[in-house]
Amino acid sequence: MRPQASPPEHLLSLARQVLDIEADALHALSSRLDAGFAGAVQLILDCSGRVVVTGMGKSGHIGGKIAATLASTGTPAFFMHPGEASHGDLGMIAPNDVVLALSNSGESNEIVSIVPLIKRRGAKLITMTGNPNSTMAREADVHLNAGVDKEACPLNLAPTASTTAALALGDALAVALLDARGFSADDFARTHPGGSLGRRLLIHVRDVMHSGEELPKIDRDASLKTALLEMTKKGLGMTAVVDAADRVVGLFTDGDLRRTLEIAFDLQQAKIADVMTRNPKTIRADELAVAAVEKMETLKINGLLVVNEDNTLVGALNMHDLLKAGVV
Repeated sequence: MRPQASPPEHLLSLARQVLDIEADALHALSSRLDAGFAGAVQLILDCSGRVVVTGMGKSGHIGGKIAATLASTGTPAFFMHPGEASHGDLGMIAPNDVVLALSNSGESNEIVSIVPLIKRRGAKLITMTGNPNSTMAREADVHLNAGVDKEACPLNLAPTASTTAALALGDALAVALLDARGFSADDFARTHPGGSLGRRLLIHVRDVMHSGEELPKIDRDASLKTALLEMTKKGLGMTAVVDAADRVVGLFTDGDLRRTLEIAFDLQQAKIADVMTRNPKTIRADELAVAAVEKMETLKINGLLVVNEDNTLVGALNMHDLLKAGVV
């Protein structure tokens, strides 16, 4: 006989209860933070090696995430399975490393058994447990108390609130270290080159702009007809208007063309200076491409001219270029 799902009201009530228990656990954890946390941060900052994170079972899953977060935010770290440590992986630990060991009970046999060996190798030990009187807590150089009053599991057995607390405490540790190291957005991008974060943080305007022969531009004395031909040829939906020194004096876009057609203009005789947008919005080549996206969205425009410090035209780009580069 297949189990029957509980009524939606009961399911929602249970879900809210779980979230409330875990939220309460985090609030209690926040109020309990003390000098031990600062000591753990300093121990890692003073470390010339790496942070070796270890944990068994669900604590191991949380430890893997903490190691990944540390590594991606400027603190070299990796995860070591405590069971494998007793069969050779202990060789991963060097004297100048810091070991961060997780266990809710603080009595995990696989970790307790290797604590003397960790200390013998000369590595420092930070433990994160739910029991400040446990073996792991007593043997640590620094202990972080991640204890919770109860699990969110109705049986008070499955690791739920305790793993949430450990994960949050690991995030707090990583962020504190990030701040202490002065870890920047550019640093973050270098550890995330393959994803959208890397694209957004590493790509500059110069990487996506059109320049050289692809750059649409006409002289300020040119006719409207010349502008239309240049726009058609270059295909960016706009053309820059420049003076004899290539300094930007105006911009003519598809939108300007539509507005021009709404009034009685002789398209054959009109000069671009009569219909262009003067003092157009521009951007520098060394700015991040995401800055160009933000400017376009704020101004509700689809393209920008790229200029140097003396307003000389060096490039142009539109929203399609940014979409193609994966920045948007």
